[in-house]
Amino acid sequence: MDSSAQVLLIGAGIVGCSTAYHLARLGLTDVMVVEQGPLPATGGSSSHAPGLVFQTNPSETLSRLATRTVETYAGLELDGRPCFHQVGGIEVATTPERWDDLKRKLGLATAWGIHGELLDPRQVQERIPQIDASRIHGGLHVPTDGIAKPVRAAEAMAREAQRLGVRFAANTEVIGFDVRGGEVRAVRTNRGDVAVQTVLCCAGIWGPKIGELAGVSIPVQPLAHQYAVTGSVPGLVAARDEVDQPILRHQDRSMYFRQIHDRYGIGSYQHRAIPVDSSEILPTAAPGGGAEAPSEGGGWKGMASVQPFTPEDFADPWQDACDLLPVLRRTEVTEGMNGLFLFTADGMPVLGPSKEIDNFWVAEAVWITHAGGVGQVVAQWLAGQVTDIDLRQADLRRFEDFAHSPSYVAERGAQSFREVYDIIHPQQPPEHPRPLRTSPFHDRQRELGAVFLEANGWERPHWYESNKPLLEGRDIAQPGPWAGRYWSPVVGAEHQATRERVAMYDMTSLARAEVTGRGALDLLQRLTTNQLDRPPGYVTYALMLEPTAGIRADITVARLERDTFQVGCNGPRDIAWLRRHADETAQVRDITGGTCCIGLWGPRARAVLAELADRDVSHDAFRFFRAQRLHVREVPVVALRLSYVGELGWELYTSAEFGRRLWDLLAGAGAEHGIFPGGRGAFNGLRLEKGYRAWGADMWSLHDPDEAGLGFAVKTGKGDFIGRDALLRRRESAPRRKLCCLTIDDGTVLMGSEPVFADGEPVGFTTSAGYGYSVGASLAYAWLPAELAHPGTPVRVSYFDEPHPATVAADPVFDPEMTRMRC
Repeated sequence: MDSSAQVLLIGAGIVGCSTAYHLARLGLTDVMVVEQGPLPATGGSSSHAPGLVFQTNPSETLSRLATRTVETYAGLELDGRPCFHQVGGIEVATTPERWDDLKRKLGLATAWGIHGELLDPRQVQERIPQIDASRIHGGLHVPTDGIAKPVRAAEAMAREAQRLGVRFAANTEVIGFDVRGGEVRAVRTNRGDVAVQTVLCCAGIWGPKIGELAGVSIPVQPLAHQYAVTGSVPGLVAARDEVDQPILRHQDRSMYFRQIHDRYGIGSYQHRAIPVDSSEILPTAAPGGGAEAPSEGGGWKGMASVQPFTPEDFADPWQDACDLLPVLRRTEVTEGMNGLFLFTADGMPVLGPSKEIDNFWVAEAVWITHAGGVGQVVAQWLAGQVTDIDLRQADLRRFEDFAHSPSYVAERGAQSFREVYDIIHPQQPPEHPRPLRTSPFHDRQRELGAVFLEANGWERPHWYESNKPLLEGRDIAQPGPWAGRYWSPVVGAEHQATRERVAMYDMTSLARAEVTGRGALDLLQRLTTNQLDRPPGYVTYALMLEPTAGIRADITVARLERDTFQVGCNGPRDIAWLRRHADETAQVRDITGGTCCIGLWGPRARAVLAELADRDVSHDAFRFFRAQRLHVREVPVVALRLSYVGELGWELYTSAEFGRRLWDLLAGAGAEHGIFPGGRGAFNGLRLEKGYRAWGADMWSLHDPDEAGLGFAVKTGKGDFIGRDALLRRRESAPRRKLCCLTIDDGTVLMGSEPVFADGEPVGFTTSAGYGYSVGASLAYAWLPAELAHPGTPVRVSYFDEPHPATVAADPVFDPEMTRMRC
């Protein structure tokens, strides 16, 4: 076996083969793929997967990866046989709630550039004659969905990669790593060591075991999923290869169906979660393991990724299958399996470099639906390019330490399994384990009747039942049933009262880092767009860009001392980015968990703080976007005069042990000024009115600062920074799209990710949405072509397949002169 490779891929399933194929097409061919099992059917999850590819997903990232996957598979063939049957996909609704959800999903498909259509029961039956049309309300049809042939596609990509120079080694087990100086120097296998520059683990259900050998945590959970194959079904005939009918999902009963010649394959997520320990999964023995069996029905013997079928778990699903497709009562289940594949805490893949070892990369929890696209973007990433699909939701480094714990991964992974086909509201919090992360104010918040939602493990008050008296005399607009979940009229009252009085907002969950050392300024100057070389006491809003000028993050940087900066981040990815670029002259420390923050905002905020602070907090003494260390009575505080809600006020930071005292002091001093605690519901509406963008929701790495309306945060004259040259090149021509504010003219409250139409054609999609209770209007931000981004331009937004008139508005709609914050 060769003794070196620039890139070594562990695992020759569909992900490994796709990545090798795309690396080779990019010209990177010093690549070796090692596989513990036989080739081409390795015996892993790719070898038993039924191959269904439904592209539409609430996550734009997953939808675009699936679309790219369809393009990849459809362009492949092996020995004259196709690797993808583009027969289309249909999801049916047997309940009114699911029918509404399919209308919403049509909007998602349209927003992400996927053509779909709603079918009535008769039209569904025309495409799948076996279905009982009387049981359904209709279906969502996506003609470009279909069935992948995973082993065939993997072999086709492997052959092309080999033709271009990539090497594959079957029956080669990774048994260890030579890790020195924080890098993998060599991969140890049962056939010898291989010196490497980069390692990519795409070993599927064996991934956690491989990671453990290298000292890398891969937070995934293998679970078993039931799949059965029927006997011959009367009247079911495929005129071509093996399938003519569209693939079918019966999500009300957590099931899917696919034709296999004259039989059906039936998958079910209806059963109990069946977790498996990765360390207990043995390799598939060579040479007999694995085959393209599922597409032909059965033949899974010898695959380590397959466990024995448990008929008792399939009893109810079989009855449900017979109810939907009555012809199944004339046949029976002839064979089945419990196939293993990976789940994560949030249902997304884990991709990219690990935090433990810079050159140990991961591509795990990737389903057949996304594998072709994942292979392409991971190849781009490994080749040093910026991926052309944003991967913020799939980046391995999005998970903090607690989310790597075995108990958390197991519990949330099982919940992801149970919710695969559930109707999940965008704000729906996970149920367990909670509470996990709480601010020092948590007890006080519970006493005040806080209604908590969860984000990244943090319990965050969405509104407070104690604020119901604020409703008196107010007419609060009611959102519809979907937008009105996880909502109370108190949200609107808190929103309006913040602009009238003063409120305390718990901002503890926002990630923050301390950057110190003589090289701290140089580090931050290189990574950010704005001028940070200002005296201590200044706060600066800045962006971190990709080399392509896409927005990697937006941050606030407070210079507290000459060599000490506090950086407000979006999450652990940002902190990892800072650390990756730091040298020995700059130290980056995550201070989130040891500190807490109260946003004291509203026109009476100064009156409250002035009573408690040991320094002058008048406008002249403490100006806008400045930072000071002061005491709130006996509590040491870092005070930043800025506001994400568009009102006078401060972010007040202290260490966690002083948090409750800070809360109590502010609450006591603010009583005469009508102080109250505000929740995230009001916070989100306030920031929408003020036009403040949320990274990850409104803009991400595919958008540049000018497109996002953030050009003011860029100072190209300050010197070099990552993305500067690319941005200057982009500025040689006008932006082709812009992030715009819309008012929804009939008052309908949206949720985001709805398609926007002009002249009957889809032209963009919404991002953040909500109700502006100060301006009395439903608001949404949306990405639109630049020619439509002018105030007064009429458009239409589709919400649950109903058109709603909207108008491009001047941005922001509230206090555009910023007089309230600067007083």
